[in-house]
Amino acid sequence: MRTYVALLYSVILGEGRRVVMADLKAMAQDLGLKNVRTLVATGNLVFETEETSISALEKRLEAAFEKAFGKHVDIIVRTASNWLTLAAGNPFPDESIATADQVAVRVMRQPVPDEAVSALNSYVGADERMQAVGGDIWIYFSRASSRLLSATSHKRLGIGTSRNWNTVRKLAEMVGG
Repeated sequence: MRTYVALLYSVILGEGRRVVMADLKAMAQDLGLKNVRTLVATGNLVFETEETSISALEKRLEAAFEKAFGKHVDIIVRTASNWLTLAAGNPFPDESIATADQVAVRVMRQPVPDEAVSALNSYVGADERMQAVGGDIWIYFSRASSRLLSATSHKRLGIGTSRNWNTVRKLAEMVGG
């Protein structure tokens, strides 16, 4: 058995409707996934299953989600070891201690292209920072007026989803880090 982390792009199903984590957990269990756990109400799953390809897991989860909830949602899957590497690669450790909610990573399905990273530089504010690490985009953003957050979209970067440092750290703890 291998441990995986799955991140949903969105838990909003429509006006006034959100995915309930108990329902998400039940959906994963119905797929035969074991030791299924969720973290906060933003679409984070940790589970165990036989070792398989990431792409196959993403497709299985997305199809099951659409069947259960009536909407397609992109789901990004990483192995536990990959998640621990992602967390250890946080380029903003000091900022993460002081203001963990202002440090986030855009976890990508495919590594973000260099030209997309370069294009994001024009959105980085004076009190912000951005760095690509292992194909994902880490940002330290301003609470006041960040253009950088909205610039890290599917349209600009491809399929991915963002999580703040608190969530990254807690998921790392859940998978054994």
